[in-house]
Amino acid sequence: MRVLTKWKDLPAFGSKEEEIAFWKQTALDPRLMNGSMLKNDNRDSTTITLRFDPRMLARIKRLARSRYLNYQSMIKQWLSERIEKET
Repeated sequence: MRVLTKWKDLPAFGSKEEEIAFWKQTALDPRLMNGSMLKNDNRDSTTITLRFDPRMLARIKRLARSRYLNYQSMIKQWLSERIEKET
């Protein structure tokens, strides 16, 4: 299995089948995902508490792990995308 180490090496796919075949033989280097996460360096943030069903939280964590993301960052990204869609 080959490992994709640079985003520029990601080809343009002509079809869904090409993309499926590519990803069956290719894995992402975890450092690519870590480098693409948004940095929150100069912003203030507020801590909140959300209550989740344990099974739902476990599913969210598994999904985040499969994408090499922190689950809290992924939730914030989802919320941000939804806010943009709503406004």
